[in-house]
Amino acid sequence: MLIHKLIGNVKDSAVNEETIEWLELDWEELNKRILRKNTDKGREIALALEDNQSLEVGSILYQEGDVTIAVRTIKEPAFVATPKSMREMGKMAFELGNRHTPCLITDETITVRFDATLEPLFKEVGIAYEKTETRFETPFKYKGHHHH
Repeated sequence: MLIHKLIGNVKDSAVNEETIEWLELDWEELNKRILRKNTDKGREIALALEDNQSLEVGSILYQEGDVTIAVRTIKEPAFVATPKSMREMGKMAFELGNRHTPCLITDETITVRFDATLEPLFKEVGIAYEKTETRFETPFKYKGHHHH
């Protein structure tokens, strides 16, 4: 199936998410306009999106009758750290920043993509953490930096 245009987003429609056929992408693939992959039901999808369109979590690629095909990110391994104090938050943010490790921060958690070298760092800082799987909906932003 060849897709040239996005129809909308499941967030803005009355689609039952339990009946959606998903095209699962890693968050880096959300930036692509040309792509060939299979849905979770095995249907082959070829994307050749117009210049002014970009994929987002929930983008509807196809909708006809009872078939809706939409985009979501794959589950991938991650660490979720839960600081108990501003001191733990500050130490962890400093250590992650020092390593240029992108993270997603909420009021209660710090989430990073899985990297085995981070586990000793969590233990050293003394922060509570768990290894889990999550669907990243927000792409990480890598900021270039050079040490001089």
